[in-house]
Amino acid sequence: MSYFKATLLALLAFIISCASTTDPLTGKKVYTLLPTEEEIKLGREYIPQSIAQGEGLYPDGELQSYISRLGHKIAANTPRKLPYRFYLLNSSAYNAFAIPGGGVFITRGLLSLMENESELVGVLAHELGHLNARHHARYLEKVLGISLLLQVAALLVSDDDNLTGQLILQAAAVGAGLLTLKFSRDQERESDRLAVRFAVASGYDPKGLLSVFRKLKKAYREAPPEWLSTHPLPSSRIKEVSELISSMKLPQGLVRNTAAFERVKGRLKSKERAFSFYEEGKKLLKEGRREEALRKFRAAIAEYREFQMPYVFCAVILSDLGRLGEALSYADKAAELDPELFWTRFTKGVVLFKLSRFQESLRELEYAKRLVKGYADTYYYLGRDYEALGNYPKAKENFGLAIQLASGKEEWLQDAKRRYRAYGGR
Repeated sequence: MSYFKATLLALLAFIISCASTTDPLTGKKVYTLLPTEEEIKLGREYIPQSIAQGEGLYPDGELQSYISRLGHKIAANTPRKLPYRFYLLNSSAYNAFAIPGGGVFITRGLLSLMENESELVGVLAHELGHLNARHHARYLEKVLGISLLLQVAALLVSDDDNLTGQLILQAAAVGAGLLTLKFSRDQERESDRLAVRFAVASGYDPKGLLSVFRKLKKAYREAPPEWLSTHPLPSSRIKEVSELISSMKLPQGLVRNTAAFERVKGRLKSKERAFSFYEEGKKLLKEGRREEALRKFRAAIAEYREFQMPYVFCAVILSDLGRLGEALSYADKAAELDPELFWTRFTKGVVLFKLSRFQESLRELEYAKRLVKGYADTYYYLGRDYEALGNYPKAKENFGLAIQLASGKEEWLQDAKRRYRAYGGR
């Protein structure tokens, strides 16, 4: 019996018997379809996708260490013991989110909005509240049920080639659901209460959370912050948190700000020009002004040579312009700076394909696929690589997956369908 089948049967047996666990917040026994161990394994699968969606990790080790230290300080005062991991993302959006198993993410944009450490603690504590209340796990149990556990079984298999097309599609659906998960008002209230509790237990002024709420509510008038799209913020929430804090007998000496936070803000500010050029470049590229965008991305690189994403965009633009030698030099540098970022490996793979270096392209794209399983373009270019190398069954398989995962707007979609039909696909 293969490892895949053995794992699948084991999980199906688990479904029948179900499992009990202790609710960390109440201490009571509860029954769950998704035990903590499987939640952790599932969550790890979606860390690379979460990082890719957030435009990569912010390329400053000191800032990443600061976020991690602060996050773990708060997590130490939470009842649910998970292998928590904390990440600062490049995105300018005002956002923070968590995924099952302990991954917590905050964007550069939201951090830049903050004025003191208690605000940051409030946001991280709020996301830890969702994890401690098992809101993500309950969503998976309720919405996906047995289908989820079949997906978990597939993701537990160490050899990625064992993933069938249907399971890859399920993996993509799970990831899309988790990264756009909208919490109910009751779940938000519960996380707010827990955030206040965790902040105070960690020695911080809980009013930092209120301060962030007010900032985001003000920002909403200009453009809805991503955090508010997944974490609804009616006025009643602000009122309830304010009343909760007022009802508490807070200890003396709660921390509002630290020198460490001020150093972090200083380091962020020192790179503002680089990120300004980067955001301008993205805007110009969206408008189709590629040469102007290229200049902006190069300016971003000149300001911050460790910033990986401008190299990715330079490679994409130069590739589209047919300047493949230059494109590869930027793609190589991007992959060197951040080899575990989906966009660096995918972009390098596409450039190598266009250079007819199919075996090298295949290696990069297979690595990219292991990082993010549900990106349609990866399968299209894998199909092209396998086709060029004479492996027609694998070409057909990948074209089929590309078609199933496609949104319908991809430029290559009709070509993929034609090639898929040529190999007997329907």
